[in-house]
Amino acid sequence: MFLRIILSIFIVFAALTSITSGNAQDKKSTDSTKMILAYGDSLMAGYNLQKGEDFASQLEDALISDEYDVIVKNASISGDTTASGLSRLEWALEAGEKPDLVILGLGANDMLRALPPASAKDNLQEIIEHFEDDNIAVLLAGMKAAPNLGKSYRTEFDAIYPALAETHETVSLYPFFLEDVATIKELNLDDGIHPNLEGINVIVENIKPYVVKAANLEKVEGN
Repeated sequence: MFLRIILSIFIVFAALTSITSGNAQDKKSTDSTKMILAYGDSLMAGYNLQKGEDFASQLEDALISDEYDVIVKNASISGDTTASGLSRLEWALEAGEKPDLVILGLGANDMLRALPPASAKDNLQEIIEHFEDDNIAVLLAGMKAAPNLGKSYRTEFDAIYPALAETHETVSLYPFFLEDVATIKELNLDDGIHPNLEGINVIVENIKPYVVKAANLEKVEGN
């Protein structure tokens, strides 16, 4: 048991100390550069994808192509629940530059494990309050429960994200992170859960306007 705890701490520490810019060649920031942090689970982390194919990398590339001065950091860890995301939050914030916006994408693993929606909501609430205390805006990437979990569970779980966005002025809502990707075979890996590169690109195009608005991005002058 002790060895398992030590190993878990090491894995989290290694992940946090390797928080990197989405761009494979780390972009140098200027006074006008907006810093965005992708804080989620395997859906954002780039599970079983090549380097540079993860959500943060693809979002950064897309925003830069649209002439926005941004750096998108990947602080997502595969397997994270809302509870584990909460437990590593302070380490993650101390590991790099303070972000202007956090894209918060946790809750999928709570749902897949059929953990109580009320607990997931409480954890997300606490995470959001941490960001609020640091004056960091949040774009909350919503998740939806699988049909096999039953109507009661789905109703309670699906209501988490709109409710949190409604009660926090600093929180914007992107209703469903996997919009236009979930259940579409061609856009997912063989497990049918995690998006492939094509799926990531669909997510990026869908969420991009929300990111621009939530981070108050302005195009680089002169371009």
